[in-house]
Amino acid sequence: MNIRYFLLALFASIGFLFVSSVSYSADGKLHIYWIDTEGGAATLIVTPQGESVLVDTGNPGLRDADRIVKAATREAGLKRIDHLVITHFHRDHFGGAATLATLIPIGRVYDNGIFEGLSERPDQSYLEFSCAGRSVINPGDTIALKQPTSGPQLRLMCLAARKQYIKPDLVQAKENRDIASLHRPKERDGSDNANSIVLLLSYGDFRFFDGGDLTWNQEFELVHPYNLVGQVDVYQVTHHGLDSSNNPAVLQSLKPTIAVMNNGHIKGCMPDVFADLKEVSTLKATYQVHKNLRPDGSVNNVPDDFIANHHPADKCEGHFIKLSVAADGGNYSVAVPATKHTANYMTVPKL
Repeated sequence: MNIRYFLLALFASIGFLFVSSVSYSADGKLHIYWIDTEGGAATLIVTPQGESVLVDTGNPGLRDADRIVKAATREAGLKRIDHLVITHFHRDHFGGAATLATLIPIGRVYDNGIFEGLSERPDQSYLEFSCAGRSVINPGDTIALKQPTSGPQLRLMCLAARKQYIKPDLVQAKENRDIASLHRPKERDGSDNANSIVLLLSYGDFRFFDGGDLTWNQEFELVHPYNLVGQVDVYQVTHHGLDSSNNPAVLQSLKPTIAVMNNGHIKGCMPDVFADLKEVSTLKATYQVHKNLRPDGSVNNVPDDFIANHHPADKCEGHFIKLSVAADGGNYSVAVPATKHTANYMTVPKL
């Protein structure tokens, strides 16, 4: 164990004893951070009450866990992760959890559990790391979050898990059969990507969609014959921007205003995904955690100001993207601190 790792673990252990002394200073806003995990995933949500939800933990080892801790403590002012959701059992999503648990206290963990037909089982370090408890999440479940003392209702709901979907009547879903013409079935995905947990975060009219690595044919089930998601403001580009996901039937049904891609310097940013995003008439901007440094990067990148990191992994400083929703849910801003870019967007009223 190197000295840096030892010191981080020591300070985290001390933190377990003082988890009630939260340094978070409430500003009445809802915040979302996309943390760079070099082509993995780690999305941190901080509620108006200072409660935290981390969706996925990046790759194994100290690098990604360390970046998560820095964003949580230095940027968000947190002392712990209250809720951890692992969307599926691929190492770029669950791999950082065991190390993270040695650096910062973790509350309840939500995942798919060990179920019949599980194609890729997590390792023992994941199954045994320290946390306040574990729950298997199901479609229709909501993660109990503290409601703001004023302002709109806050809700984090599971729409899909283990290839099962929420019932249409639970979300007053509208029929969406006409979208079928956009769906071109692809070869069945036998990996755990297809089992991904799908989350919808709502704050008043504001909606944020995180589909993990849900793949093409399973995505279609979210929007046909009923649109189980509805319209969203922010779309986390599914599966890092790979073209085995991001079905155009989904994009055209969700009608996002902005998209955020948690890609790597050579992972994601696929040409078909860019093309399909450009066809979404409501989309005003796409953001990338990493610049695509493949040879096709000259055309498959957004403007540099909208990209948090511009270097390969061995030279990357791990910058994040931050979104902040106003206390009334009526508008939100996106910041890329590394480039000093900020932009404001209006929340779309939902019918």
